[in-house]
Amino acid sequence: MQSKIIEEDPILTTSAAARMLGVATSTVQLWMESGAIPSWKTPGGHRRTRQSTIQAMLERAGPLSGALSGESTPPVLDDPEYLLSGNESYPASGDEARRLAALAATGLVDSAPEERFNRIVRLAATVTGSPIALVSLLTARRQWFKARVGLGPQETPREWAFCSHAILQDAPFMVEDAATDERFRDNPLVLAEPHIRFYAGVPLRDRAGMPMGTLCVIDREPRRLRSAELQALCDLADIASSEIQAKKD
Repeated sequence: MQSKIIEEDPILTTSAAARMLGVATSTVQLWMESGAIPSWKTPGGHRRTRQSTIQAMLERAGPLSGALSGESTPPVLDDPEYLLSGNESYPASGDEARRLAALAATGLVDSAPEERFNRIVRLAATVTGSPIALVSLLTARRQWFKARVGLGPQETPREWAFCSHAILQDAPFMVEDAATDERFRDNPLVLAEPHIRFYAGVPLRDRAGMPMGTLCVIDREPRRLRSAELQALCDLADIASSEIQAKKD
């Protein structure tokens, strides 16, 4: 019975899936690791998927000549929004290219407002007593807010993003007084609206553990979070990460 299943729906390597899709093997690897292509790991650590999975993608979208429709189908990464130029002035890890590919695969950037994320930022602002709370997503060029309370603009340049520092951390990232912190004291978001003085951000991760952005809270006065407030922010960040990882029906 097992051999019949394999014959009818063969297991594909990343390179075989890439040939079917007409993209690079490295691109398929990124999509598999981000969960955009359902897959599993062999004992040797190699990714595998079923031919039926790739065939279903092709039947829904046709040849991969551009961005594909459907949240579970990843876009082809020819969009400068998700490509590094090589002269970035913000801090980034060695996995930034992979992180950007994973973010592109979520389809969340520039998507419509959703109550599931709006609810989280409202709660984050309330439980921490902060006037501003954000779900931020970091492309190569922008910090874009999927959800926000207490802030008018929906995006800022990536170079201004406190969250670029936060996604490099395994723990919550906090700045108690940005005006006295040499990393941020000359930041336009500190010198002008919204006049950030306090920031606390927790990375939001996809199913492969890549940080897509943060759940963060901001205040216009120097301060620190109490332990209960910090725990609540971390708990809400876990919920937001679960929402990022979830597939829509």
